[in-house]
Amino acid sequence: MIHIGEDLPWPEDAIEVARILEPWGLKGWFHVQPYAADPQAVFSSKRWFILPPEGKPRPKDAPALPKVLRITQAKEHGDGVVATAQEVPDRNASEALKGARVFVSRNSFPTADPDEYYWVDLIGLAVVNREGADLGVVTDLIATGPHSVLRLSAGTEAEPVERMIPFVAAYIDSVDLQARRIVADWGLDY
Repeated sequence: MIHIGEDLPWPEDAIEVARILEPWGLKGWFHVQPYAADPQAVFSSKRWFILPPEGKPRPKDAPALPKVLRITQAKEHGDGVVATAQEVPDRNASEALKGARVFVSRNSFPTADPDEYYWVDLIGLAVVNREGADLGVVTDLIATGPHSVLRLSAGTEAEPVERMIPFVAAYIDSVDLQARRIVADWGLDY
């Protein structure tokens, strides 16, 4: 477990939910690009844990990134979000955040409605059909507009099989997060 400060540990259930873009204005506000169409996971926590962009070394003269941002305000703005934090007093400080990855604790996410699921909760679930045949494991989801599609990985390393199943009631019989299993009306041959 990584410790941030004396009393604020990195959450064991941290989920990457957004990326910080450019500054917004002069008073320390910054643009944030949430990964989900509905940014409620971003708004659900007043503590954002920060890591630098993946695969991009920070310039040597760049100030160190804070490990956590204590968000004072966040609001929707256009197709993204703008926010400000206690640790970001001005435009220069917000400029230093550019590209940082934003993580929040999964426990802070709003409760999903019945029959609604966060993608992060579906990834890794085993999928079987009504006959109990193994269809694979959810590795990703694809947003297609009207609905999402489960991307499954099955087979062996030598002979991998990829399946795509629309995540709609017509094909999905049940989702059991505790059992980590999805039952689908889907054949092995499609």
